[in-house]
Amino acid sequence: MILETERLTLREMEQKDFQDLAEILQNPNVMYAYEHDFSETDVQEWLDRQIGRYRKYGFGLWAIQLKDTREMIGQAGLTIQPYKNTEVLEIGYLLKENFWHHGYAREAACGCKNYAFAHLNREKVYSIIKADNYASIRVAESIGMRKEDEFITRYYHGDMLHFLYSVRR
Repeated sequence: MILETERLTLREMEQKDFQDLAEILQNPNVMYAYEHDFSETDVQEWLDRQIGRYRKYGFGLWAIQLKDTREMIGQAGLTIQPYKNTEVLEIGYLLKENFWHHGYAREAACGCKNYAFAHLNREKVYSIIKADNYASIRVAESIGMRKEDEFITRYYHGDMLHFLYSVRR
């Protein structure tokens, strides 16, 4: 276990999490911000990338589990992401659709923020959010983040407006 909150535990993902991860990444409602259909190969590459991040940085996107059932309901964590001519430590989160609107994303994101400050000794953390992803904007703002910048970034299908949110320790 990496961290725990009132209702959740976050742990490193493993190969056994492939089907749960596929349920997230292959759901177009969950992944609309990416505007990309994820194949089985894409899911495996995503999982391998997280495992590589754990080795390289000691963090990445972690499996979110409900404490009471141990069911994997999503992923949340910290990643190094490009931003303009630098890199930022980003809080990211994706939940299975049937676990939306229960406060789990906010709870996991807040846990990740606290982890970045307490365990990684960071002064500031960020979230990069597609401009029309209102749910993620609400989560970011609910953990104290404020919009710092607007910029265009390229995803699978072209240029998209994104916001950079941040919060200081």
